[in-house]
Amino acid sequence: MAEDTVSPEFARATSTAERVRINDNELAVEVLGPEGAPVIIAHHGAPGLGSRAEPRASFGRLSDEYRVVVFDARGSGESEGSGEFSHEQWAADIDGLREWIGAERIIMAGGSYGGFMAMEYAIRYPERVAALVLRDTAADNSHAALARENALASDRVDIDMEKFDRIDEGRVRDNDDLRDCWREILPLYDFTYDPEATERKVQATPYRYEAHNYAFSKNLPNYDLTPSLPSIQAPTLLTVGRTDWITPVSCSETIAGLIPEARLEIFERSGHSPQIEQAEEWTAVVRGFLHDVCPPTASPR
Repeated sequence: MAEDTVSPEFARATSTAERVRINDNELAVEVLGPEGAPVIIAHHGAPGLGSRAEPRASFGRLSDEYRVVVFDARGSGESEGSGEFSHEQWAADIDGLREWIGAERIIMAGGSYGGFMAMEYAIRYPERVAALVLRDTAADNSHAALARENALASDRVDIDMEKFDRIDEGRVRDNDDLRDCWREILPLYDFTYDPEATERKVQATPYRYEAHNYAFSKNLPNYDLTPSLPSIQAPTLLTVGRTDWITPVSCSETIAGLIPEARLEIFERSGHSPQIEQAEEWTAVVRGFLHDVCPPTASPR
């Protein structure tokens, strides 16, 4: 079966989750890997569109040596959506999961918007972060203008910019409208464009428009972590696809230049998702980094 047929990148989770109450909101959570091993908490991207399926597949490859916690963030996937969807709240939820799993310090990981939250957590809870793994992400909202330029320049499809602007600005009307706007921009994500695979992703995505609208209309307009990044002391790895349209390589280069001694790896045959498009190479890079900075302390299962 082709990789894109089963790609977890934009798909609802199909595995069974525990229901864990964190900060008065029930989250869908899965724990993989041996007890006693260093804990990775991996945050999915795309609030209101993403789910634990992607970090389960990508970071789950490390569960032979690490304890991997994946979850649907508040307002996404199968989790409840009470309260607000601010970065402060989502970071507090991550720390609640850290307490629940019983880890003093964690390896914090995230891709795309999950990378925003991984950096937010590292800044807000620095004493709790042993290492930081970021993928295809950005430290401020300047990536929005870059993404719009890349969408307009694309020769794959003619983007309906009215739909592009509504999803980008958090102005979608309901889940059906979010699906239509999502379908418009999905052709831009992959290194190789496959219209049939794109439509499968449209159909598989779990839509939660309230969290999406909040994130893009309230959180992102003033999002800027660049002044705080030099304070991050945790060893940091950044990975990014060469043709990423929405958080281009330049965004990861900015982060790498601000976090002391951060490592940057660029994947030449990937778009927004090297953890899917170059899975073997990406996993080897992440595992090698973690072996260097946070080696496993439990025998593999």
